[in-house]
Amino acid sequence: MRRTTYYVFHSASASDLRGITGDQDAAGLPATDGPWTLERQIAPDDPWPLDVNEAVVEFGVLENGFYLSGPIPQHASSKPVIESDRVEGTAVYNLQRHRIGTIRRLLIEKVSGRVVYVDVTFGGFLGLGVHHHTIPWEKLTYDTGLHGYRTDITEEQVRGAPAFYGDDEVWPDKKHEQELWDYWRDLPRGPV
Repeated sequence: MRRTTYYVFHSASASDLRGITGDQDAAGLPATDGPWTLERQIAPDDPWPLDVNEAVVEFGVLENGFYLSGPIPQHASSKPVIESDRVEGTAVYNLQRHRIGTIRRLLIEKVSGRVVYVDVTFGGFLGLGVHHHTIPWEKLTYDTGLHGYRTDITEEQVRGAPAFYGDDEVWPDKKHEQELWDYWRDLPRGPV
């Protein structure tokens, strides 16, 4: 039995798009895809009625506050910049459009103010078994269709990367930073 009541909303702007959330007022669903109309409620003791895996929905709601089901419309961005808190928590996808991680935080060079690296969490489920890997910002490209970042980095490359920046760690010394830079610099960048 699940512990959460889910609310399924229908998008008025995209006929086949559904938003699933734990909030009955749809406040956490993307406004660009709304307005949202409540379609149904799924109580903790109800059988699972959706054609998407319940664990996938639970993970999406836990990570982002919502899960979108159906074709996601592409939106042209009206803003030339994005706030850091809108990047943190954004999904990272591989070239096959499979979700492989989540951006945990941006790492910004103090003097230039330029984003240099991102701390991305990979693996795990419900917070268990999560691994942090610091990858160069330039390895990510925003995909408006996915509402997330795409990368050509493979799972093997992530596993081989230096993993030294996480929840309780501080930025490493220059030697370890150079190791990180050398590792990612030597990998070819393919089309994203």
